Amino acid sequence: MVKNPVKEKIILGLDPGTNIMGYGLLHIKGSKLTLIQYGVINMGKFGAHELKLKKIFERVLGLVDEYHPDEVALEAPFFGKNIQSMLKLGRAQGVAMAAALYREVPITEYAPKKVKQSVTGNGNASKEQVARMLMQIFSIKELPKLLDATDALAVAVCHHYQNGSTKSKTKSWESFLTENPKRLKAIKK
Repeated sequence: MVKNPVKEKIILGLDPGTNIMGYGLLHIKGSKLTLIQYGVINMGKFGAHELKLKKIFERVLGLVDEYHPDEVALEAPFFGKNIQSMLKLGRAQGVAMAAALYREVPITEYAPKKVKQSVTGNGNASKEQVARMLMQIFSIKELPKLLDATDALAVAVCHHYQNGSTKSKTKSWESFLTENPKRLKAIKK
């Protein structure tokens, strides 16, 4: 009798931002999670928004090319009152998605409350609470200066816990639009 081989995969978690973008990479073997790397992409020195978007694309593509993730998980933008900030954040997320899709890596989005709930058990947890829980899970000694890094790591952990079974997993823009017809209608309005 042949045993089932232990499944392995790499998940890239992203916390999109226009000035700071967090990323976290996890190696999954069976049910064991191992932290590969986490950090931030800092675009503060780039003044023009289009240059920041270019940097996001290049760095996400670089992470995909270096680590060959099997799946990418992103935190979906939250709804805020400042329309300009939301538009910029949406562009940052779109560029990050485009970089992963360029290499045909499937993408899943998670709402911020879903990420916090998955990691801490509380959808209203603070960034610090999420970071401290991740420090325990991965035996991280020191709280990072920028919590965007742990936010991205939390997205990857959330994706693992959800087992990648959400409906928003996509392999192309065409399949994304087919699976999300309401988003296409919103764009046409």
